Amino acid sequence: MAHTHAHDHHGHDHGHGGGHGRAFGIGIALNLGFVVVEAWYGWKTGSLALLADAAHNLGDVGGLLLAWMAYAAAKLRPSESKTYGWQRGSILASFINAAILLVAMGSLGWEAIHRLQDPAPIAAGTAMAVAAVGVLVNAVTAMLFMAGGKTDLNIRGAFLHMAADALVSVGVIIAGALYLWQGWAWIDPVTGILIAIVVIVGTWSLFRQSLHLLFDGVPEHISVTEVRESLNSIAGVASVHDLHVWAMSTAEPALTAHLVVRGERSADGILRDAQVVLHERFGIHHVTLRLEAEACVEHCAHEAH
Repeated sequence: MAHTHAHDHHGHDHGHGGGHGRAFGIGIALNLGFVVVEAWYGWKTGSLALLADAAHNLGDVGGLLLAWMAYAAAKLRPSESKTYGWQRGSILASFINAAILLVAMGSLGWEAIHRLQDPAPIAAGTAMAVAAVGVLVNAVTAMLFMAGGKTDLNIRGAFLHMAADALVSVGVIIAGALYLWQGWAWIDPVTGILIAIVVIVGTWSLFRQSLHLLFDGVPEHISVTEVRESLNSIAGVASVHDLHVWAMSTAEPALTAHLVVRGERSADGILRDAQVVLHERFGIHHVTLRLEAEACVEHCAHEAH
């Protein structure tokens, strides 16, 4: 006996779609405006930390645009040529987002090392005032994304970017205060290096996880061992094989599996129990299951040898 059942559940996590769309729009507008102001004052004050923060913010505006495009792409309907739609775009954008932030921090650190060899005076008071505005802008933007970060890797990426930006701006304020207090010209580049290290450490997990999902890795919150045990425990299921779990998008896991069944229990009952456990325990809505009779499997295995 072979019985195939496919259960598709699209858009289950888009209940807050309008909210996320607005969050991206407001976040991009706020940060783009601030980048122009910060870059101008960074140039006027001679503060490397402020200029680096502006460059970092500009990179994040690009990252937010990518994430917004991916969020929109994930909602596009599947077609005959792309039967899963464009959902994978959200994973790709998360990867590019993380890569941009890592490159930006690497270049910031490199420039800071060069500046350490020849420290220059800065207009610290102005730099501190601009950075304080940056903390406010980035904190507001981070709050827009906070709720979505629990369920969507892409929204989490946007939240991390904004939180990192706020951290960079705080670093600029501290550096300016120490410069005014002690006159340490080297504090500006040293702060740049420290911030780069903190941001790289914070971004690495996002980079690693999005790369993992790009190669159809199992989402981190799902254990394949637990999924297999749960399916095996369903009444009428003798064994499970060809079990695959991957991510169609940053918020949509999918599963396929072959269930070997025994006894007289109906196929509909087994499929219903499987869908309930996968949905409620693991949050997997897109499920495709194939049921195989135990006798048929043994016969096929014997003939294969």
